[in-house]
Order: sequence, then C-alpha cells, then structure tokens
Amino acid sequence: MKILANLLWIIFGGLILSIMWILSGLICCITIIGIPLGIQCFKLSVFILCPFGKEICYGEGFGNFFLNILWILLLGWELSISSIIIGIAWCITILGIPIGVQCFKFAKLAFMPFGATIIEI
Repeated sequence: MKILANLLWIIFGGLILSIMWILSGLICCITIIGIPLGIQCFKLSVFILCPFGKEICYGEGFGNFFLNILWILLLGWELSISSIIIGIAWCITILGIPIGVQCFKFAKLAFMPFGATIIEI
C-alpha cells in the first residue's frame, strides 16, 4: 500500500514539491553561509518524494532554533505556503485527503527543517 501511495504522491504533487526543495537548496548553496541550509533542503527533497511509511520527529537545541529562524526568513515561508495550497487542493476530494495531510505535514517541516529526523514506521 505504501508503494502505491508513494507512486500516486509522486505523480500528483510530490514531484513538484521535491523540485521546489531542490531549487531552494541550490539557491541556498550559492553563498557559503547558506550551504548548511542547502544541504538540509537536498536531504528533505528525497524524503518528500516518498513520504508514506515515514514519520518526522523534531529535535531541540539553540543551533537548530537559530537555523530555523534564518530558514523561515529566507525560503521557509514560501515552501510552507506552496505546501498548504497543494494540500487544500487535495483535501477538496475525499480520495485526496491522505495526500493533502502529507502536504500539511510538509508545511510544518518547511518552517522547522533543522532538528527534524525522518523515521521509518
């Protein structure tokens, strides 16, 4: 079931979100200061391609807090808004609700990508 859900996810929105995260990573890697932000974007873009069967756990720490604030100011809000818009579009249909829920999960991840750990369930 996870394979089918991930395949439908890639076809109907996951690929677009993943490409947006990759482009954000490339933009961040232009400067030396933004390289840690870009590396995190590349890691999360792989997760966004196949999210079903995985869960996100958020950690704490001052370094993560500082990087998350910097991230929100630069690119996080744009990725979050795009995830929310795609999620709302999916939740209009009954069959699209699981995909919409994944989009809302990525909206939260777009605000706090640092300190986030991906766990297989």
